[in-house]
Amino acid sequence: MGTRELNHFRLLGHSGLRVSPLCLGTMTFGTEHGWGADKEESRRILDRYLERGGNFIDTANFYTGGTSETWLGEFLKGRREAAVLATKFTLNMRPGDPNAGGNQRKNIVQSLEASLRRLATDTIDLYWLHAWDMLTPIEKVMRALDDQVRAGKILYAGVSDMPAWKVAQANTLATLRGWTPFIGLQVEYSLIERTVERELIPMALDLGLGLTPWSPLGGGILTGKYNKMKLGEITSDRGAFVTERINERNLAIAAEVQKVAAELGRAPSQVALAWLLAQPGVTSPIVGARTLKQLEDNLGCLDLELSSDHLARLDAVSRIELGFPMDFLTHGRIQEFISGGTMIEAQR
Repeated sequence: MGTRELNHFRLLGHSGLRVSPLCLGTMTFGTEHGWGADKEESRRILDRYLERGGNFIDTANFYTGGTSETWLGEFLKGRREAAVLATKFTLNMRPGDPNAGGNQRKNIVQSLEASLRRLATDTIDLYWLHAWDMLTPIEKVMRALDDQVRAGKILYAGVSDMPAWKVAQANTLATLRGWTPFIGLQVEYSLIERTVERELIPMALDLGLGLTPWSPLGGGILTGKYNKMKLGEITSDRGAFVTERINERNLAIAAEVQKVAAELGRAPSQVALAWLLAQPGVTSPIVGARTLKQLEDNLGCLDLELSSDHLARLDAVSRIELGFPMDFLTHGRIQEFISGGTMIEAQR
């Protein structure tokens, strides 16, 4: 039986932290980016998520120029302790100042202090590194985050948008030195973006990192909203992030999602989310909404369990090549050479 309610909690990796099977993303809280929800609609979205039993809330200092954090601090007054509140650092909040962004200690400290003020809280439950800056030595990052845990300003650390080899290096180093490791991994993951299955997801499974996919609906592509438009004329208020992904392959995937949804009498968004929840390692997809109706539609995935036939069809239309070395290592002939023709069953 699949997950049925937001308060059917899951463990985030090996941390012991209990989180809802859908995380509420609040990048839409505020209109500064040109496409978000106003204050009252944002409040209604959060209230409904909490009323349904949800506890996992994701934001970032950069979202809507700090408005998302500020509104959450106000909305959560009197009920902060029950929430698992996550925010992020890395993205630059003061253009022109090189130390107002990145993964170095100065930015970690100043970003955290600013987030604590906006969120009107003494502690961040889960503090995400938002993106690898490709500059700061990873031992400096992990030591700086560990210091904030020891100071009681954050409880757990997570990582988003970083190569698998660098995440593995970070956690190996943290474990060796007795520092705080990353407990969760945020990556873009959906039926139209499965390349994370090559390295990042196997790493997360092996290291015990909870997986919280972002953009689980592919920027709206998987809802079918673009399938009736001419390919060369499609625009999105979210700009290049979405339009660069609108191509024949992804529209074909969205069309198959729509077919499955029609067969089940469900919304395409629910089918796309149900597929994601069925994937190995996925703890809590991050769902955002600009309206209360969008949130309600997304939450409808919780009581949807796709059949093996539907899962197979969605897998077939969206499948990717794993590439080297996995396609090589899993080739039947190579496996025969390794095992000597014997049957060996892995235990996990």
